[in-house]
Amino acid sequence: MKNILERKPIFYYYLATFLVSWAGIISVSFFLGMPTTSSIFETYGPLALIPFLLGPSMVGFFFTAKLFGRAGIKELFQRLFRWNFKKRWYLFSVFTIPLFIAVWLMILNYFSEAYTPRIFYQSNKMVFILTGILTGLIGGGLLEELGWTGFITPLFLKSNSIMKTGLLMGFFWGLWHFLPVYWGSGDEQGIISWSQFLPGLFSHYAVLIPFRIIQVWLYAQTKSLLPNIIFHSTLTTFALFLFSIENAGFPVFIYYLGIAFFLWGLVILLPNKNMSMNRDH
Repeated sequence: MKNILERKPIFYYYLATFLVSWAGIISVSFFLGMPTTSSIFETYGPLALIPFLLGPSMVGFFFTAKLFGRAGIKELFQRLFRWNFKKRWYLFSVFTIPLFIAVWLMILNYFSEAYTPRIFYQSNKMVFILTGILTGLIGGGLLEELGWTGFITPLFLKSNSIMKTGLLMGFFWGLWHFLPVYWGSGDEQGIISWSQFLPGLFSHYAVLIPFRIIQVWLYAQTKSLLPNIIFHSTLTTFALFLFSIENAGFPVFIYYLGIAFFLWGLVILLPNKNMSMNRDH
């Protein structure tokens, strides 16, 4: 198996990750439909999405062990717990996304109440906030970045620039999100709701590709998984949970469009993004 994985580790990693991550959704879709109704998705979605979130990290650990042995696992944990880097990377990871989204929603809410953040509609705001933080930190940041940043990013950077690595990874990252978003975009009759699905499809590429470029660049500056986990957590916690909006369709599209413009603006400003990083894993 090691000889097979060594030939095309990136190809086999993505193949295995997609199979593991999509397995739960495909399995339950035989009984609950594809797409499923919004009520069924809210009830059973979290259980079906457990394999989805575990896929990148599980496959990453397995491939690291097979390809690099104990030394590779040890090196992975060293990068995971490497915290002694400049404070500006902590500040960048923690505040960039929340501050922009807060300002963006203030501007949008001035013109329409459709852009009132979901947190304002919650009766128990503390539970909602804690749920959002844990969802972002564990489901978004930790479980995904152990695979995306921990395993696949260093492999891409061996022969590609930061920019090209981010573009390639962003494309496959967006594709990875396709099935769960499609599955959860049904109306109460189980028919695809385009007003729910299309804005999500748009965000897969307009938002996730520049975000992944920034993630790759951030890893190149720190050689640590920690800022990537934090940065990813803020996107999930704030953009998709606490500060997301109740409406579907055009308002959500405009919401994501602003985030996309902001992130692509950051990408343009990134220094050394076309630099190649030839390094061993």
